[in-house]
Amino acid sequence: MTDYEAMGRALELALRGTGKVSPNPRVGCVIVRDGRIVAEGWHDHYGGLHAEMHALQSAREQLDGATLVVTLEPCTHYGKQPPCTDAIIATKRRDDGTLDPERGIRRVVVGMRDPNPTAGGGVEQLRQAGIEVVVGVRERECQWLNRFFVKHTTSGLPYVIGKAAISLDGCIATAQGQSKWISGDESRRRAHILRAEVDAVLVGRGTVECDDPHLGPRMVRGRMPRRIVLDTHLSLPQTMRVLSDEHRMRTIVCTSLENLPSHRADQLRRNGVTVVGVPTGDDGLLSIPALLRMLGKDFAITSVLVEGGGRVLARCLAEGVLDELHAFVAPIVLGSGVRIFEGFAVGALDHAPRWRFHAIGRSGDDAHVVLLPQQSSQGER
Repeated sequence: MTDYEAMGRALELALRGTGKVSPNPRVGCVIVRDGRIVAEGWHDHYGGLHAEMHALQSAREQLDGATLVVTLEPCTHYGKQPPCTDAIIATKRRDDGTLDPERGIRRVVVGMRDPNPTAGGGVEQLRQAGIEVVVGVRERECQWLNRFFVKHTTSGLPYVIGKAAISLDGCIATAQGQSKWISGDESRRRAHILRAEVDAVLVGRGTVECDDPHLGPRMVRGRMPRRIVLDTHLSLPQTMRVLSDEHRMRTIVCTSLENLPSHRADQLRRNGVTVVGVPTGDDGLLSIPALLRMLGKDFAITSVLVEGGGRVLARCLAEGVLDELHAFVAPIVLGSGVRIFEGFAVGALDHAPRWRFHAIGRSGDDAHVVLLPQQSSQGER
């Protein structure tokens, strides 16, 4: 078995932690001996054993001369779990504490370096212990796998995904506001998969008033993300589902700093809803960049799915905060309607935000288009 093939299996295992390990990264690990995989592991839930520890425990006595293949550089620090590098090096120790080059893990293959300076340095520690280390096998796939973790770790900001179901002429709703359903069942299922993968889903007040959405992954199994609602003046009725259902403690209502100390805010808090104040811009609207900084710092949110409406998506586009865009394009024409980026306009082509196609495929009768900003350097799948 080649390192490339073994890393492919490690990537598959890492996906099992989707929606369960944030703000930690998704990590998969396999141990290969005599050309075959003898043990597997993955980071299963936040605070649980790391992938390397799972694999080492599963391997038992089959470690001498083996290769450990892991998607992310083994950590060197004490967090909720001890350092993985110590455990790997320990496989080579004799009873007297000295290292035996013939014992334990002989090679470690790493998909990508850890961007967290606190946890990094594992490659150097392993090499100092006499273990051969190879870095960068399927690196771009490993970076894509943990793009949420990488951005949050390096910038403190969540990774932002825009999502919309649109007609062929770029509308997300009719002129009267009707949007159910532009896309088909398969596209809605994929949208629910996205909800299950991210830490939070963000919508504007208008979307809540119009659709009274649940914002959770109902068509697939998965955790309930935090539900973030922009409500500058705290005007939403408390009967809306995001403010009254059994998941209301997962809802964050964002209002202006002026409206934060109010009877309405107190009512929401007593009902279990979190209310936060966000600075406003000259236009009187909540600052999206300021909100993202707060979500990343105060709530450890590493990823946000922006579901609308059109004006919220337009503001995210104008502020340059979108890292990824999913468009489910239905074979329907609405003519006059609400646009995906409602109200956004440029005066010249040179000022238009440019995107590149990352993936294009069928989604039932629709097309599923995934785009990245043209300047993006995110790893590819």
